[in-house]
Amino acid sequence: MKKTLSFILILMVTAGLSYGQTDFQQDFVAEKQYLRLPVKNGAPSKTVEIKSEGEKLRWFTIELAEGEADWYAYLDISAWKGDTLSLHVNELSKGANVFQPIVQTDEDKNEGVLYEEKLRGQFHFSPKRGWNNDPNGLAFYKGEYHLFFQHNPYGRGWGNMHWGHAVSKDLVHWEEIDIALYPDKYGTMFSGGGVVDSNNTSGLGEIGQAPLILYYTAAEHSWKQGLAYSVDGRNFSKLPEPILDKISDGNRDPKVIWHEPSKRWVMVLYVTEADELHSMYFFTSTNMKHWEYASKYSGGYGNDRYMYECPEFFELPVEGNPSVKKWILTGANGQYAIGTFDGKTFSPEEERLFSQHGRDYYAAQTVSNEPKGRRIEIGWWRTHTDRNEMNFNQSMSIPTQLNLKQTENGLRLFRTPVEELKALRTDSYEASSIKLTPNGDNPLSKQKSETAEIRMTIDPETANNLQINLRGLVLNYQMNDEEIIIDGIRTHVPLVNGKQEFIIYVDRTGVEIFASGGQVFIPVNYNFAPSNTSYDVKVLGGDAVIEKLEFHKLKSIW
Repeated sequence: MKKTLSFILILMVTAGLSYGQTDFQQDFVAEKQYLRLPVKNGAPSKTVEIKSEGEKLRWFTIELAEGEADWYAYLDISAWKGDTLSLHVNELSKGANVFQPIVQTDEDKNEGVLYEEKLRGQFHFSPKRGWNNDPNGLAFYKGEYHLFFQHNPYGRGWGNMHWGHAVSKDLVHWEEIDIALYPDKYGTMFSGGGVVDSNNTSGLGEIGQAPLILYYTAAEHSWKQGLAYSVDGRNFSKLPEPILDKISDGNRDPKVIWHEPSKRWVMVLYVTEADELHSMYFFTSTNMKHWEYASKYSGGYGNDRYMYECPEFFELPVEGNPSVKKWILTGANGQYAIGTFDGKTFSPEEERLFSQHGRDYYAAQTVSNEPKGRRIEIGWWRTHTDRNEMNFNQSMSIPTQLNLKQTENGLRLFRTPVEELKALRTDSYEASSIKLTPNGDNPLSKQKSETAEIRMTIDPETANNLQINLRGLVLNYQMNDEEIIIDGIRTHVPLVNGKQEFIIYVDRTGVEIFASGGQVFIPVNYNFAPSNTSYDVKVLGGDAVIEKLEFHKLKSIW
């Protein structure tokens, strides 16, 4: 017998409400997959609750359209088909007919063509609608790469933190699927990690089915750490109680790895200590559910955000010397330390290093259980997409492969775009041994494209400055100073063996620049004018040679 969910229809002005506003309640029988919710960007925020016999099932804030909607959000109510649900909205304007009637649908659809919006990155993941920030729980499981992400399904701004979910067979083409984690009585779903429990040490798997385990922070109310698991990569169940209690306000972002030498799981958790000291706490476990404190590593204070939130922790071999391995610990801003780890304590050897030198690249995370043994990273890229009629906001970086290499300054992280991105290439142009002179021809004069991958190896010879004009965004490389200046960003970019090698990805909402053989990574969020699809390369103050040039137009991933 189906559970009947109580409902009372109430339209009333309650104490404390502004004149002309009411609290609104109405019952409805769940008949279809989605409840359609009209959104008006910039409208006053309302609280919406879906209840069952007085118990909240779903709750969130939303810029509710009381008149014409800019777009529609879709709340999945399929789990309660046939039941009577209670819808509550606070402080609705008197006479508003926003839920007269309540609209249900089996179609998730908005006006316009999804993924063809003017500010939609064409090879950077972004959600169908709403907001995203940190990538979460990156893992390879059952033949798919899983990208979970901080997500507000009901608005373009931050809030209502859920875990969105997308999957990919190739790290390039992503399919967004159902939300993985909803807020619960402990709080909203803040960031965390994902790992495959291959040997079912948690006991949460089934026969022949290793579970995918997600660790998250139940934020704002409890600041406790939770665990969710799945044996199909689609449906997730939470343990009924947190697996780690609150240490301090704002402790968050659990990252869990398997440490083979000690045969234990290791959790790294960001903790704020006295005087705003940013620290990474280490815990160990044999069953993934019960954790013991092991040690801590502290970073900066306050605005010195070294080791501030979103820890990432992994081991890499030194390129060319695979018998030597080092551990890398990072915080959200990409600063990292290199050292050793004995299963309990991280001992740094080099600290406060920078893995990215651009703008608004944050909270990057790497893929666990990567089938080729690579260390693949994806970061939140704060693109400027809450403009005009856009119904989504923010995106992810392209996936990059991390390697550890010896340099004259010590060990450093290097990164390169993953090989899988080559599948997007079309209409390629290649040339070599191109002489550049201050008044010479532009070798990219015939290349027109909204999206592009450019690879270029430069011998500076006598030139003082190389300028690469990317659809109106100018990259200046000062040869003598070995420095890049682009859109207000200035950073040291050393020549390697007297030459410079660039890999540049251009999308509608910015560029990602890889230089110095991958030692320097410069993401730049920038909204290009759709009318400008041209490219230009020139030198000032002398001659240079482009030893090798590649220009590839790129197809959309959508």
